[in-house]
Amino acid sequence: MKKAKLNVKLLKYTADPELTAALAAKLCYASDATIDDLLKKIEKTEQISFIEKIVRIGHHSVLEHVSFTFGIEGVSRALTHQLVRHRIASYSQRSQRYVKHKSGFEYVLPGSIESNSEAKKDFVELMENISKVYDKMVELGIPAEDARYVLPNACETKIIVTMNARELIHFFNVRCCNRAQWEIRVLAEKMLDECLKVAPSIFKYAGPNCVVDKCKEGEFSCGKASEVKKRYEELLRKYDRLN
Repeated sequence: MKKAKLNVKLLKYTADPELTAALAAKLCYASDATIDDLLKKIEKTEQISFIEKIVRIGHHSVLEHVSFTFGIEGVSRALTHQLVRHRIASYSQRSQRYVKHKSGFEYVLPGSIESNSEAKKDFVELMENISKVYDKMVELGIPAEDARYVLPNACETKIIVTMNARELIHFFNVRCCNRAQWEIRVLAEKMLDECLKVAPSIFKYAGPNCVVDKCKEGEFSCGKASEVKKRYEELLRKYDRLN
């Protein structure tokens, strides 16, 4: 048994995502132009500025033509319970019903527990004890689908996620926020980083609400909007999208 390590990979995405979104947007405003006309007319520089404009003004429906598929591992079941609440998406998760944890399971260890020696000791011992109980149940002939009832929220899992760009922007709005739980926030930030590599114009204004607009958390605000904005400016600068 060991502590799980987060791994996020962008597996697949719509070919030329920015062109796809730009063509969809152009078509909405084209009077007599055909599809072929639009393909001929749209230049790369125009495409970038046009996409950034429609994203900025909130014409996000055209972004639904673009999708991204991520492979995610090293996350907890607690995280995926939150993740699947984003319903405009497709999910395929490793089954605990059919997949047995034959040699123990990896687990996600929260930083607040890891930094407290006594709490960490109790946590690790509990994970080891749960693993022993699980193994014993399987040895006794208990089906994996029933033995899994003893497994903790901390148990590591793997999941493949597909979202369109519009849903991803919403996902980043709420899950990159400091108010989101730390584990899913780290995941969201890594997913955004992957998106910026291949579609920087689409995701130029992605991130927590305080970065793209204003904080919507009211009395629950973290009060650190300026710090958050600075961090996201550094991320945009990394991909030369700050202007």
